[in-house]
Amino acid sequence: MNTGEKFQVIDKEAVTGLRFPDTDVLMDKDAVKLRYEDLQRALSLGNLEHSKIKIYFEDDTSSKVVDTTVWGLTDKRVILKQGAVIPIHRVYKVKF
Repeated sequence: MNTGEKFQVIDKEAVTGLRFPDTDVLMDKDAVKLRYEDLQRALSLGNLEHSKIKIYFEDDTSSKVVDTTVWGLTDKRVILKQGAVIPIHRVYKVKF
């Protein structure tokens, strides 16, 4: 992820209309592990405290960020309110 890269802020409702490629945005194995651990923490914060977090991700056109609560997590997807999902392999980072 380029630190100078701009992330477009979107509403969580807009996530359902996005398309995601199959490639992972992270190449480093440690970064992939840290991403999943951060997502698990975000899920706990969402369920216990209803805390919102920022998810930085990329769809098939650009880099985006959404401020939301994580409602669920599978081995492949981050589940947001109203059934919106972001594939884990398209997430750059989570900010608490």
